[in-house]
Amino acid sequence: MRTLSQVALGSALALAIAAGAATGGRASAETFVDAPQPRVTAPATGKIETAIFAGGCFWGVEGVFDHVKGVLSATSGYAGGKTGSVSYEAVSTGTTGHAEAVRIVFDPAKVSYAELLRVYFSVVVDPTTLNYQGPDHGTQYRTALFPQSARQERIARAYLQQLTQSRTFPRPIVTSIEHSNTYYPAEQYHQNFMAKNPTYPYIVINDRPKVDALKSMFPRLYRS
Repeated sequence: MRTLSQVALGSALALAIAAGAATGGRASAETFVDAPQPRVTAPATGKIETAIFAGGCFWGVEGVFDHVKGVLSATSGYAGGKTGSVSYEAVSTGTTGHAEAVRIVFDPAKVSYAELLRVYFSVVVDPTTLNYQGPDHGTQYRTALFPQSARQERIARAYLQQLTQSRTFPRPIVTSIEHSNTYYPAEQYHQNFMAKNPTYPYIVINDRPKVDALKSMFPRLYRS
């Protein structure tokens, strides 16, 4: 659980040091993959769409998609659980069924759902680790896709199959496709956290490298 209490900065720094030690002193514990171009996509409908992705700490997921052209907004929140009352403290216990998730509103004429999936699997998550990403462990940090339409689900399932068949990753993909009608925005202090706290140690170690990877790997989609 990440907190913004008086010990948060020290805790984040400790995580940063541990991540560096575990990766031979590299600046980031992340590994990035050039996921293939999705074979299954769909033409733009002319309507604004919404996508919901869970991929570990929502600070980084939101931070990456905030830099993708065609994304109109990215909001940190919670999805996938059954409870009607949601808070960061409750979700962090791992008992609510919710995952930290990001709701992305995008213009399909500028970036397709399939392209968002490619970014997600290339620079946002490691889809082979079950219930954890980087230093964060628990079901609330699982990787999951929450399709908002039958078309999105078809594209997502096809892309997961494509990634598996192409052996893009060295281990089996455990990212789930989940159906949930509930999404709860996170507390205000979580919104735009990366932009507001660029030197926060957790961000520097775990999330900023993802944005840098987006910029270098997908220059056509990147915006500053």
